Amino acid sequence: MIAAAIALAMAAPAAAQTQAVSPELVRPGPIRPATVESNWTPLRLPNGDRIGLLSLSYLMAVDEEWGFGPSVYGAAKGNYGGLFTMGFTGQRRWRLSSSTHLAAGLYAGAGGGVGSDKVRFGGGLMLRPELSLRMESGDWYSGLSLAHVRFPSGNISDTSLGLVLGRANNFVSFAPSDAGKPGRASQRTGLGFDEIALQGGFAYPRSGTRDRSGKPNTGRIVFAGADLRQYIADGSWWGVEAAGAAQGGVDGYMEVLATAGQDWALFGPKLRVGGQIGAGLAGGGNVDTGNGWLLRAGPTLRWISPWGATLRLDGGLSYAPDGQFSTRFVRLGLALPLDQTPSVSSSLEQQAGIVRTQQIFASYQHLPKVRFKDGSEDAIGQIAFVMTRELTPSLYGVAQAGSAATGKAGAYAFGLFGAGLQSPQLLGGARLGAELLAGVAGGGGVDVGSGALLQAEAYGQWEREHLRVRAGLGQWRTMRNGAQTAQIFNLSVGYAFGSLAR
Repeated sequence: MIAAAIALAMAAPAAAQTQAVSPELVRPGPIRPATVESNWTPLRLPNGDRIGLLSLSYLMAVDEEWGFGPSVYGAAKGNYGGLFTMGFTGQRRWRLSSSTHLAAGLYAGAGGGVGSDKVRFGGGLMLRPELSLRMESGDWYSGLSLAHVRFPSGNISDTSLGLVLGRANNFVSFAPSDAGKPGRASQRTGLGFDEIALQGGFAYPRSGTRDRSGKPNTGRIVFAGADLRQYIADGSWWGVEAAGAAQGGVDGYMEVLATAGQDWALFGPKLRVGGQIGAGLAGGGNVDTGNGWLLRAGPTLRWISPWGATLRLDGGLSYAPDGQFSTRFVRLGLALPLDQTPSVSSSLEQQAGIVRTQQIFASYQHLPKVRFKDGSEDAIGQIAFVMTRELTPSLYGVAQAGSAATGKAGAYAFGLFGAGLQSPQLLGGARLGAELLAGVAGGGGVDVGSGALLQAEAYGQWEREHLRVRAGLGQWRTMRNGAQTAQIFNLSVGYAFGSLAR
């Protein structure tokens, strides 16, 4: 879901117009370093089981030594498929030589997975301090890490040696004050993806699919999700995607995959047929994915409209090689261009667009009272990653993904997307706004019915250059099957920058 949340927040208008190149076009500000980093962390659980956590982080530089950004961790070894946490990492680096550096980092996130009397995730908060030594080779680096994983309100705590692998790149952005102006950049701006898509579809478990108790699980699953793609050539792409169950009795099931594909023109350049493959982690919702790995493959069909939007239809097979989960699936998606024209690998230097403000928030959300499946009611606190992107000066896309961190709902996770309205900036750098979001949620014993969720919020925001501080009040509501409502209070701190909508 963590990718579902990121996708919609980056959405740009489908009909974004290419601007004529002129000397008045604004240019990006100073280029900041960034990195995509992955960690492998062995972990021994209190009952003696051994698992492995695989992570993915995107870290942006604050200055030459400090960086921060979102991270997600998932089980990739052992019989704990579906153990996910998501949150934020802060990192400090020291240069030791021209090809060596030392890094100290702290991850704070929330989530959980399959628990028992002996394995308890508590409220879901996870802390992971790390010290690592890395060797560099070009843009790539790798090394060894010493990390401690702890769920403070549970009983999971272990220290171990692990591995780290990363790749350095650039974070290119405009000043937020450039929003609405025509601009030009010779590199991809923002997070650097060319296209986002929102998707929905059906999965049909094959014979032999069973839940974790060994019972057959062959009911149809309705799911929703999103993906991000970067096109490396005409018709060739790589990307990330995420989805969660919205109906089918497996609320809490989620999957996060890396994908790659190729398609070719059919009867003309706008209709394209091809195929894609994917691999990643999945589980939750009592679905037996074993150690968590999921493989996917199938055909694709897409139509690029004259207005910039793209319709996609794809299907195929998903298979958990270490579990008892295999499905046929079909889904329909609507994709919008972000940075580069998705079907043409032309020079970015010759393209221009309008600068739009994008915001990234770390958010703590408090729900004073929610109902659990055992009939009890209790408060929970959530840590969420929130992103917004302007569509017009008053309208923007918004998405968030997160998990429970306090209370008794460890392993509860959610992904929401929608739209917001905002006022012009008022005196003192203040701004008012409101948002309406929909999505999926589940896990942790929270009674969310089928897994579908609505959330509405009004907020006030204080702004200073790149800094954003927001406080909001709203309502959280489950849909279908005994709907429940709860108030939600939100406090967020964020970073704003300008990106180019082509």
